[in-house]
Amino acid sequence: MPRPRVAIFVDDADWHTRRLKRAFTAQGVEAVSLSLQDSGFEMAGDGHGLRLSGFADALPDGVFVRTISAGSFEQVTMRLGVLHALRELGVPVHNDARAIERCVDKSMTSFLLHKQRIPTPATWSVESMAAARRLVRAEARPERPLVLKPLFGSQGRGLRLIDGLAALPPAEEVAGVYYLQHFIRGRAPGWRDWRVFVVGGRAVAAMIRHGTHWRTNASQGARCEGVPAAGELAALATAAAAAVGADYAGVDIMQDADDGYLVLEVNSMPAWAALQRVVAVDIAGALAANLVAALRPRATVSRLRRAANRR
Repeated sequence: MPRPRVAIFVDDADWHTRRLKRAFTAQGVEAVSLSLQDSGFEMAGDGHGLRLSGFADALPDGVFVRTISAGSFEQVTMRLGVLHALRELGVPVHNDARAIERCVDKSMTSFLLHKQRIPTPATWSVESMAAARRLVRAEARPERPLVLKPLFGSQGRGLRLIDGLAALPPAEEVAGVYYLQHFIRGRAPGWRDWRVFVVGGRAVAAMIRHGTHWRTNASQGARCEGVPAAGELAALATAAAAAVGADYAGVDIMQDADDGYLVLEVNSMPAWAALQRVVAVDIAGALAANLVAALRPRATVSRLRRAANRR
């Protein structure tokens, strides 16, 4: 029986892709990297309806989504449509389009966390400048500002502290959406938060990020320190990943002044190079094993169908 083949959707075959390919090979699976930009729909003849480079008329046995490149609204919609279609065709997709959409839209992430009563900072998302000004008047103080974040964004880019009306940018600078959260000050001196990596409903790795300023992303120069992925941190992270329906996720958590944990964000396509440097667990190995485990029921069904057809 030929070995399973999985697709890794990625724009650049970077360090993460190389690690994933080695991890899939160790699992007895061939991994083929391709870009969603080069994929599409082909509703002609009796085919399955998709065009995937490297797979001819076949479907992958599973899909791992590493990155989706930026593009026009129409381009991104079609790329997500390909992922939706793969799920409709019965292909396991980690993470599938539903989880990605929920996490890319920070307002939906916050809504789902709130719905599941997972502790998270007070958050508002509005379109009009008038509504944003009313929020700032009611909620922002010099000693307790609001954080303005791009609705779609990552790695700490575009974040601003809003301590009064003068700090509020015009709508065109935030793509017409004001996503605002209470700024969280911890009791401990300095700036720090936690990144917890969840795979298959289990926290597999975690680190503290010690920031040089209030933005504590590793890409912003934070010093990373591995910590056990256990206890309340692990429970909160796994609950947050489940709330958005993610098969794997990077969950960002902070402590407030009362040392209570709050989930800030759930990332559905997280990088893990900085985390891997400070933890012993093989993160790519955990990701590959989780997807391969999802292939087995599908492979069993295929064998049963073939056996039934031979009768």
